Amino acid sequence: MSAMLDHVVAQILAVQVRLLACRERLAADTDSEALHDLRIGLRRLRSLLRPLRGLPGVEQLDDAASALGTLTTPLRDREVLAAELMRRGFAAAGQQRLEGRGRTFASVAASLQLTRVLAIVDAFPLFLRAAGREGLVESLEKRIDKRLVKQWRKLHEALQDPAHDRHRLRLLIKRARYGDEAYPQLDHAGKKLQRLLKKAQSDLGNWHDRLQWLLQAREHADLSPCKVVWEQELHEAERQSDVTLDALLQALARR
Repeated sequence: MSAMLDHVVAQILAVQVRLLACRERLAADTDSEALHDLRIGLRRLRSLLRPLRGLPGVEQLDDAASALGTLTTPLRDREVLAAELMRRGFAAAGQQRLEGRGRTFASVAASLQLTRVLAIVDAFPLFLRAAGREGLVESLEKRIDKRLVKQWRKLHEALQDPAHDRHRLRLLIKRARYGDEAYPQLDHAGKKLQRLLKKAQSDLGNWHDRLQWLLQAREHADLSPCKVVWEQELHEAERQSDVTLDALLQALARR
């Protein structure tokens, strides 16, 4: 068996342990970070899977992970907004969005989506080992490397577009960053480039949050007091992200 296959299996097992722990934390409502940590586990899982498409079980597991992500995204968004409101001094509005958190967490822990992900993850290493014995993962490292290179190329091309879409750039940056973290032995990004990717993701995340909150403020009167400051922060996030994205483009051009 290849060293790369061993790496993938080890990473899958690590994600499995994390997801199982998150399920128990959610079921017992032990802490406020359980949902966030579950989503980090999903992110790592999907980053591992993306370059493996075509191998047995990959599509099914990725679809299951995507469904769980769809279920939890609005719940996490609500948590982030609640924290922002409390930071601004609007405790009642923040607490309102956290009402029923225990029931919400328990519903995620018992959801069909999480159950399906865990069931497929449990069997997935066996699928990979069987594929290895049948010769389906020959040159696995080259296969993964080729697909990661394609992700970097897409990011570079998008950054060169003067009319770039910040939403798409945010997605491409996350894929490049997390793909590098999933397969560090392929060494696609040094420390400086990783720092730039992280900074760009953070800047675009700040921009995205304010944009979403302002959209919600159109329908929720209790968000109105924050509109002015969010608009100011939105413009600042746009300015800051443009500076970081320009630095990222220059760094990619020197790779």
